[in-house]
Amino acid sequence: MSHLIRLLALLGLLAVSWARYDPTWDSLDTRPLPSWYDGAKIGIFLHWGVFSVPSFGSEWFWMYWQGAHSSSHVAFMDKNYRPGFTYQDFAPQFTAEFYDPEEWASIFNASGARYVVLTSKHHEGFTNWPSKYSWNWNSMDVGPKKDLVVPPIEDVRDGRHLPAHVRGVQSVGVGPCYVKRRPG
Repeated sequence: MSHLIRLLALLGLLAVSWARYDPTWDSLDTRPLPSWYDGAKIGIFLHWGVFSVPSFGSEWFWMYWQGAHSSSHVAFMDKNYRPGFTYQDFAPQFTAEFYDPEEWASIFNASGARYVVLTSKHHEGFTNWPSKYSWNWNSMDVGPKKDLVVPPIEDVRDGRHLPAHVRGVQSVGVGPCYVKRRPG
């Protein structure tokens, strides 16, 4: 089933890549909305990852703490964690102890949602699936020690009749890997 999910995701990306748009709002606004999104009254977007451990601010925790040096984020860390604690130190604490894809699918279905989108990778580069490109910074190598993407997507799709989609976020200049390679 996981191969089918990956194939469908690839086909979706290919379909989008064939369309040509100019880098203007007028051009981008001509893109059609997917029917699963446009016709739904309610949907669920899941943002879950290493940033869930401190549970402070948002999924942009790393950027605000280490990038922007936000006074509230720095004060939070000073108050709650030992000196020298790094963002990567949160990863082993991301255990997914309440991870239950079947229960999630039942809750999503009962909520009336018509689609579910799981963000599988955030800006800091941690992937919620085993990735050879994110070695030792993914949910199989550190933290939960399991794939957190395919099981919930399969459970939502199998028998629950909800469209389920996976969304990955590219590093846009704030992730630890990018900062080490950034020119200047």
